[in-house]
Amino acid sequence: MNDTSLKNDGRTGFSRRRFITGTGSLLGAAALAGPTPSAWATPRTAAAPIASGSRVPALVIGTGYGGCVAALRLAQAGTDVHMAEMGMAWDTPGPDGKIFANTTRPDDRSFWLRTRTKQPLSNFLGFPLDRNVNRYTGILDAEEFGGITVYQGRGVGGGSLVNGGMAVTPRRENFGAILPTVDAEEMYSTYYPRANSGLGVATIDPAWFEEADCYQYARVGRKHAQRAGFPFLFVPAVYDWDYMKREAAGTVPRSALDGEILYGNNHGKKSLQKTYIDRIRATGRVTISPLHKVTTVTPAPDSGYTVLIDQLDTTGRTTATKTVTADKVFFAAGSVGTSKLLVGLKATGALPLLNDEVGRGWGDNGNVMCGRANHLWDPTGKLQASIPTGGIDNWDAGGAFAEVAPLPTGIETWASFYLSITKNPHRARFTWNAAAGRAELDWQTAWKQPSIDAAKTIFDRINRKEGTIYRSDLFGVHKIWGDHLTYHPLGGAVLDKATDNYGRLHGHPGLYVIDGALIPGNTSVNPFVTITALAERNIERIIATDL
Repeated sequence: MNDTSLKNDGRTGFSRRRFITGTGSLLGAAALAGPTPSAWATPRTAAAPIASGSRVPALVIGTGYGGCVAALRLAQAGTDVHMAEMGMAWDTPGPDGKIFANTTRPDDRSFWLRTRTKQPLSNFLGFPLDRNVNRYTGILDAEEFGGITVYQGRGVGGGSLVNGGMAVTPRRENFGAILPTVDAEEMYSTYYPRANSGLGVATIDPAWFEEADCYQYARVGRKHAQRAGFPFLFVPAVYDWDYMKREAAGTVPRSALDGEILYGNNHGKKSLQKTYIDRIRATGRVTISPLHKVTTVTPAPDSGYTVLIDQLDTTGRTTATKTVTADKVFFAAGSVGTSKLLVGLKATGALPLLNDEVGRGWGDNGNVMCGRANHLWDPTGKLQASIPTGGIDNWDAGGAFAEVAPLPTGIETWASFYLSITKNPHRARFTWNAAAGRAELDWQTAWKQPSIDAAKTIFDRINRKEGTIYRSDLFGVHKIWGDHLTYHPLGGAVLDKATDNYGRLHGHPGLYVIDGALIPGNTSVNPFVTITALAERNIERIIATDL
C-alpha cells in the first residue's frame, strides 16, 4: 500500500481510525465484539436421518459437485441413493430471519467448529479482522495444515455454498495438461455443456455491466489490465443476473449487493441447493442425512461395504455412531475430505488394497491473492457486487489468470483486489500419522513462490503503468501476498493413478472417487465446472457398466 494511504493525509482526507470504523466496514462494531451466547445452539431442522442397520444400494459421502452429479444420475437410472453430509442442511432461517451470515458480520454460523474466525483477509489498515465466536457447525471450514489453510464449504451443497460462483470452462488448449487421460473432444462436446446447463451458468449482460455502480471495481480492474496490455475476459457465473438487477433497483432483498458470499448467499446465487439438489429431491429416490460424518469403510462379510457414520450435534459432538451397509460407495467429500479418509482407511487396514497413489498429487490450483492501492481518481466504489464477472488472462506468457475480485467493505477503499490461479508445479501428499490418529499434508509455504512470481507478471506491470503499488495491510502487517491459503483444493486420489480412468478405486470393486480429488492439482481456472463435467463423464460410464 502507498505510504500515504496509512497516514492522515490529504489524499484520502481520513485518519486510519476514522477510515476503519465507517458504517458497514469490515471492522465495524460487530467485527470487534466478543462472542455472545449462541442463538444457534440446537439443530434447526428436523431431518429423518439414516438409521443404523440400514442397507443402501449406493452411499454418497458428501453433497458437493461430484456427489450431487452421482446421486442425481444414479437416481435417474433407478438406483436408490443415500447421501451422508458432515455439515448442516442450511434450510432454516436463524433468529435474524436469514439462513446465512453476512460477509462483513461473521457470527457462529460463519465457521466450522472454531472459537475464533479465520478470515481470508486477516487485516485491514493494520487492524485485525478476526473475532471470537461460539463453537458451531458453521458453513466455512478453515482447515489448517502445516503450510497452508484450506477453505472448504460445510453443508448440503458443499463448496457451492461459499465459493465466488465463477463458472469457468478451461480453454481447450490447456485441457491436456489438466486431465491428460481424458478425451477432450468428449468433454467439450458433451460433458462441459451438460455441466454448464445443470449448474445454471450464465454471463452478465455486458450493457448492464457498463452502467452498474456495483461493478465499478471491475471496470477499474479492466481499465488497468488493458492499459498494461492484458486481455480482460468476461467470465460466466452461477448467479441470477435478473435478480441482481432487481437488487440494484431496490425491488428485492439485497444479496450479492449486500456483500453476501463467503458465508453463504441468501437469495440470488444458484448454489447446488437450487440446481442439482432440487432435481435430486424430485426423483424421490435420494435421502440426505446432514450432520453425519463417515469415519470407516470396510468390506462387508457378504458383499458390499460396512460404513460407520458418526451423527453430530451443532457443537461437533458425536451423539450416535451408526453402522450402514452399502453395495457401492462414492467418495465425494471434497479433495481434502476424500483424500484424508482414503489415506486413513489404507493405513489402518480398513481398505488395505488401495494403491500407493492414494494421497498423492494434491495441489492448491496455484491460488495466491493480492491487492493494489489505486489513485484518488480511480475509486472502486462503496457498493461492490460480491460475484466476480471478469478476469485478466496471462496464462500463456506468465502462467497466471487473475479474477478481479470484490472487496465489499461498504466504504470506498480505492483498492483493487485479485485472486490469481497460477501454474504452480508443486504437489503435496497426504500421509497417515498413526500416533496422532490423523492424516497430514506435507505442503510447504515456500512452494507458493512460483504462484507469486506468476502473479507478479500481471501486477508488477500494472503497477508500473499506473504508478501504483501493492497493498500491504490485508494479510498481516507489511505482507503483500496472500500465500497462506487456497480456495481450490484439488487432487489426492488422482484419476488413472489412485483410480482407473473413470474413478474406480483400485483394489476394492464398488468404491469410487467422484470429486475434485481426481484432478491433479490445477485446472488453470476456477475448478468447479471441471469437477462437475468430469463427474458427469465418469458416472455415465459407471452406470452403463457397473450397475
